[in-house]
Order: sequence, then C-alpha cells, then structure tokens
Amino acid sequence: MKIPRRQFLHLAASAAGLPALPGIAWGQAYPTRPVHILVGFAPGGGADILARLVAQWLSERLGRQFVVENHVGAASNIATEAAVNAAPDGYTLAVISSTNAINATLYEKLNFDLIRDIAPVAGVMRVPNVMLVNSSFHAKTVPEFISYTKTNPGEINFGSGGSGTSVHMATELFKMLAGVDIVHVPYRGEAPALTDLLSGQLQVLFGTVSSSLAHVKAGTLRALAVTTTSRSEALPDVPTLAEFLPGYEMSYQGGIGAPKNTPTGIIGKLNTEINAGLAHPKINARLADLGAAPLAGSPTDFGKLIADEIEKWGKVIKFAGIKPQ
Repeated sequence: MKIPRRQFLHLAASAAGLPALPGIAWGQAYPTRPVHILVGFAPGGGADILARLVAQWLSERLGRQFVVENHVGAASNIATEAAVNAAPDGYTLAVISSTNAINATLYEKLNFDLIRDIAPVAGVMRVPNVMLVNSSFHAKTVPEFISYTKTNPGEINFGSGGSGTSVHMATELFKMLAGVDIVHVPYRGEAPALTDLLSGQLQVLFGTVSSSLAHVKAGTLRALAVTTTSRSEALPDVPTLAEFLPGYEMSYQGGIGAPKNTPTGIIGKLNTEINAGLAHPKINARLADLGAAPLAGSPTDFGKLIADEIEKWGKVIKFAGIKPQ
C-alpha cells in the first residue's frame, strides 16, 4: 500500500530536522569504506552523468571512494529495487529521477514503493527537454506546429526513447494541453530517434538539450521551444512551451536517494556536501555544458519534488492510457 503524499512529506521533513544522537554519531564517522551509487541506465546518459559528478565530488570531499554502478534494465526499476533492499547504512545510494516518479504510476506492480522505501537525500540537477523538428519541416513556431497537426490529425509521428521515458512523457503532456493527435513511435533509446528525426522519418522529438544542442547550433534541427518554465541558458533565444501553453512544464529532475531508515546524520552530511558541490564553479560549469541547472536544497525539498512528480505524471499516464512496453 502506498504511503499518502502528506505522510511522505512529513517523513522527509523529519529527516531534515535535528537528528537523534545515534544519527549524529553515524554522520561524524561516515564514510569509513567505499560507497556505491546505483544507476538504472547505461553509462553516458543523464542519470549516469549525474552519478559520476556526485561521486567524484564526494570522493574528493570525504576522502573515500564513491563508486558508480550501472544496473541497467526495466527503466531503472532494477537499480532502485537493489537500493531499496540494501542495508540502510549509507554505503548504498541511488540516483532518483523523474523516471522513477513516472514508473511509480506506469508500472502497476513493483516490488517496492518509491515514497515508502527511499529516503530523499538531495536534488542535484534539472535538465530541460527541447521540442525539435527537422530544419526542412515547414512549421517554424509552436503555434504553426499546433495548427498543422490539427489540420492533419494522425499524420505527424513523434519519437521517444521508449514508452514512459521522459522524452515520451514530455510529448504526451504537450498532446494533452494542446489537444493534438500525433502518433508515438518508440525506439530503444533517444539516439536512434534523433537519427530518424535528422533523416526526416520523424517529424518531432522532445529531445534532451544535451543530446540535441550540437544539431540545433549546426542548423540541422530547429528548436521550437524548451520545456521548462524559464528559458534555457544553452538556448536563450528559444521560447518556452509555457509561453504558448500555460501550465506546461517538464524537465528531467534528478538527485540522490538512500534506503529508508538510513541514519539522519548520514543523510544530513551527504546533503551538505552535495549542496557544497552544486555551489562550486567547477560543478556549475559542467552542468552548464549539459544545459542543466543545479537543484540543491534540503532532503525535504527533494522529497517534495519526488512527490509532486509522481502526482503530475500519474495524471498524464492515466489521461493518455500509457502502458509499459
């Protein structure tokens, strides 16, 4: 049974408060051996980049090795389940992102409950997606694209890295708010979808900024809008979708979580050190290169973000009738 959202936020707030004395002692001694950060996707993706940024920073700050482990499969559910079942001693952490929030509703039967079984540690980064079309596509603005799709329902194909991925959900939210009929073509990852967009076999892709920025700057793809409520520093001249569709907001949001019952002293220490990294010019420069912005904040802030994401994407999944593949 899922813990009510209000109770989850209360638990997250408690974790951010004054810890019990045993928690303080745990935090003072921690870590005394290597720490493992579990990632549910292959090396090179957004979650993996997030984990490696955090791992390198914490290794330098805390004097112990933080090791990234890629447990690929089931849209990150394998890695999350491994983290849930790990000892709650701070030596197993996991990347928790928008994908996990989507999975909470997308998958009817999971062997864990994200809200109940994961303790939020810290938010790390927010990355916008960008609405892309081939440079030869005649629609040059979002209103022109919406007008064309309404005149030609069912004739526009959009790609994704698979059912339930952030790229897919960004487009489904667009469909819901714009009231358009466009056809989903799922791929095994964003890269092959991007290839077909470049060749003209797809008409639109809500791709990640990091994977598409070079193509936009080269002029082979046209960026119609970014999915965050504020414009991206990487694409300052590109409008936001919210400028045309009030209420639209989507971004890949990721951070670090730990198994439930991890001592609050450890969670507090990790949160402090991660936030210190996000304030450092070196980390900020790396995030800017990815088109990302730092999240920072308390465990409570990250817990609220997770709960809000679950609620938001649950509505989109039910509206669109999306099922896992």
